[in-house]
Amino acid sequence: MRFAEVPDGYRSGFACFVGRPNAGKSTLTNALIGQKIAITSSRPQTTRHAIRGILHRPDAQLIVIDTPGLHKPRTLLGSRLNDVVRETWAEVDVVGFCVPADVPVGRGDEFIVNELRGVAHRTPVIGVVTKTDLAEPEQVLARLTELSKLMEFAEIVPCSAKDGYQTRLVADLLVKRLPEGMPLYPDGDLTDEPEEILVAELIREASLEGVRDELPHSIAVVIEEMAPRERHPKAEPMLDITANIYVERSSQKGIVIGKGGERLRQVGTDSRRQIEALLGTKVFLDLHVKIAKDWQRDPRQLRKLGF
Repeated sequence: MRFAEVPDGYRSGFACFVGRPNAGKSTLTNALIGQKIAITSSRPQTTRHAIRGILHRPDAQLIVIDTPGLHKPRTLLGSRLNDVVRETWAEVDVVGFCVPADVPVGRGDEFIVNELRGVAHRTPVIGVVTKTDLAEPEQVLARLTELSKLMEFAEIVPCSAKDGYQTRLVADLLVKRLPEGMPLYPDGDLTDEPEEILVAELIREASLEGVRDELPHSIAVVIEEMAPRERHPKAEPMLDITANIYVERSSQKGIVIGKGGERLRQVGTDSRRQIEALLGTKVFLDLHVKIAKDWQRDPRQLRKLGF
């Protein structure tokens, strides 16, 4: 493993974004890294893994961990996702607490802040007002005021991952609180997530679009096989991917597949485009929809699906 020489005062370490579901954590993570490594959706609780993105700068290496939204769990899956969040923020060098500019601070935010107070004595917490592109200036000001009343943050900053407003400042504030040290990952690495996990997440993201409110939480994706296709020397490289999309009931299976398989074909088209961009190669995607009854509440099935 080779690392470039670094200047005096170089910093490296870990940050994580926390907040309630749909607070803009994944979009902000992608904006800081400069490439999509975390899936995004208008659906709450889209993120199910602690995804690490690596930002390389001349003065620092910042590893940003995007976490699931902390929420009141209704299933075993929900409890395990909350555990992922708490384990992550206990181990990082700095925490970014995100609230969206277009929605008032509420009980969910207060609940998270009460838990964050337990780590704030040893880990700096930065308040981040996200999605300023969706809010009027007076709304942004109201969020900043509400945030400042929740707890004493190391810094408070508004930003928009969508239009790039102050995302560099967010990175600067996080980097400032990292310890001095050598890079932790080789130059050029953008994430340490296995490709199979990233591919499964992109398929799940495509599956979430346009489905009914109760369905997103019931969708899980597992990669069964991912291998280069044997080819003629002059043929273009091709990666064969077989994936299972799991739902909890037969009625949900019909929704994901759609009339005459139309929805599933669209999921394949949309996710294949993203996967090819991620991996830099042509992909043949073979999708299957299967039922894993009530998997969100079944410890055995949760283990099988990677939770």
